[in-house]
Amino acid sequence: MFFLQANTGAEEALLTGETQQKESLSIMQLIFDGGLANTIIIGVLFLMLAVTIYIYFERTFAISAAKKIDTNFMNVIRDNITSGRIEAAKNLCFQYNSPIARLVSKGISRIGRPIDDIHKAIENTGSLEVYKLEKNVSLLATLAGVGPMIGFLGTVVGMVMSFHAMATSGGQADMSILANGIYTAMTTTVAGLIVGIVAYLAYNHLVMRINNVTQKLEATTVDFLDMLNEPI
Repeated sequence: MFFLQANTGAEEALLTGETQQKESLSIMQLIFDGGLANTIIIGVLFLMLAVTIYIYFERTFAISAAKKIDTNFMNVIRDNITSGRIEAAKNLCFQYNSPIARLVSKGISRIGRPIDDIHKAIENTGSLEVYKLEKNVSLLATLAGVGPMIGFLGTVVGMVMSFHAMATSGGQADMSILANGIYTAMTTTVAGLIVGIVAYLAYNHLVMRINNVTQKLEATTVDFLDMLNEPI
């Protein structure tokens, strides 16, 4: 009885190990077992996902760098302008690679002109800076919409493959061919949704951060114009 139980336990462990190995292999080879169409579509979706991740992190670092500026920046600018040190104020702006500094620098270069001209010049500079921050962000919105569509295309292709195999086999379709079609239908749908979700979240997060920078630019514009209108 002892040896019988031992053999039974060993057989169960062996069967469990083989089952786990088959499951792991099926997951690892899921992309390639779906056929050529599955491999191509999944490859395109992986490329789109890589582009999405690259744009997100590249824009995140760019926006973070754009927000870095001394909290006492506007106070120093105000002191220099009220003291007549215009060149010192310009030199201070040149020390910062920031949209806020370039915005203030444009306003300083227009000092002496009508306030409306200064305001218009600052607004144009702010629009240009926001445009730079939005570089490639709209592409994320495109990927968020195209990713699931390509996944659904793979679903349709997979189902067509399955039905075609059934139609040409006279009711005795090869199960491996049907499995390839089902692989294509399922895996491409999942991959497309993953790309769409990641791109959608990345797009909205970047838009939120860009709006934050835009609000700071607008607040800086108001502060600068109020500073020019202050009585000497």
